[in-house]
Amino acid sequence: MSHPAAPTNLNKLKYFQFDKVINEDPLTHSLTLLGTFPSPDEVQDRVTAIVRVEKTALDAGTAEHLFAADGLVRRVALEESTDIYTWLFGWLGEERERDIKINIVCPATEVHIRKFTRQNIVMVRETPDLYGSIVKPYITAFPKSRTQWVENILLGLSEQDKILFSSPDFVILPDMKWDLKTISSLYLVALVQDRGIRSLRDLRKQHIPLLKAIRSEGERVVEEKWALGKGAVRMYIHYQPSYYHFHVHIVNANQVGMVGMAVGQAHLLDNVISLLEIESENGPATFERIVLTYGLGDQHGLFEAMQAASA
Repeated sequence: MSHPAAPTNLNKLKYFQFDKVINEDPLTHSLTLLGTFPSPDEVQDRVTAIVRVEKTALDAGTAEHLFAADGLVRRVALEESTDIYTWLFGWLGEERERDIKINIVCPATEVHIRKFTRQNIVMVRETPDLYGSIVKPYITAFPKSRTQWVENILLGLSEQDKILFSSPDFVILPDMKWDLKTISSLYLVALVQDRGIRSLRDLRKQHIPLLKAIRSEGERVVEEKWALGKGAVRMYIHYQPSYYHFHVHIVNANQVGMVGMAVGQAHLLDNVISLLEIESENGPATFERIVLTYGLGDQHGLFEAMQAASA
C-alpha cells in the first residue's frame, strides 16, 4: 500500500512543488528533482519527495515507422550538415522540448556500417613492432575522405559559427555528440592544424607547447562561456581514435560511463604531457617505444591482423 501523500495519477502529480534539481545524468537521460507534495494529514503542510524523471528507451519495434508520414517523429530542425555527416534534433510531438538527436551518415560505406555495428571487444597489446608492421600502414592508408569533414572545419568551409576558439595551431568547437544545451553532458573537441600528427603515437616532446595550449584554452573557454571552473572538465586523447587526425576530447568531468572513457582507450591529456616532459632529448620518443594496451572491436579494420599477430 502506497503512502497517502504519494501521487498515483497525473492530477495528484500536478501538485508537486518543485524545489531544486539534485542530480542530472546525461547517460541515463534523467533528472532527479527535490520537492514536496501536499500532506494528507494536519500534522504537516507538505511532504518532502524525490522525483526522478527518465526518458524511456526507444522501442526497436517502432523503427520502421519513425520517419513515416504517420510516424513518431513529428518535427525536425537541422543543426549542421557537413560532408557526409548531418545532425538534426527531433520532436515526438508539438509544444515540447526536443526529444531526440538524429545523427546521419550519408552516404555510408561498409567501414561506417562496421563502425556503428555493435562489437565484441577484445584487449590487444600493441608493441612498437606491431605498430610499425600493422597499425602504422593501416593509418597511412586511411582514406582522406574519412576526415574531409575535419578539413572543412579547419579550412573555414563549415561549422564556423560554432568555433569557440581558433588559432594557427588548433580550433575548439562542440563535438557532434553534444546536444549544445545540457551542460552536464558538455562535450567539446580540439582539432589541431598539424596534419602530421595522426595519433598518440606521433606525439613528441616538441608538441608539449601545443598540448598545454589546448589545455589552457579549453579551461578558459568552459569557464568564460559556461562558468565551469578549473578541474570541471576531463581532457583526453583516444587510442585507437575513430579518425586519424589528432584531436583532444574535452568533456564535463561529471560525465561517467561513456564508452569513450574506457580504460585503455582514453589517455588523460595531463598524463600525456607529463610523459612527454620526462622524455629524453636524444633517445627514442616515449610513445614510439611503449606498449599500448587497448580494447579493439571485432568490426575494426585492425582486428583480424592484430588477432592473427597475437595468436
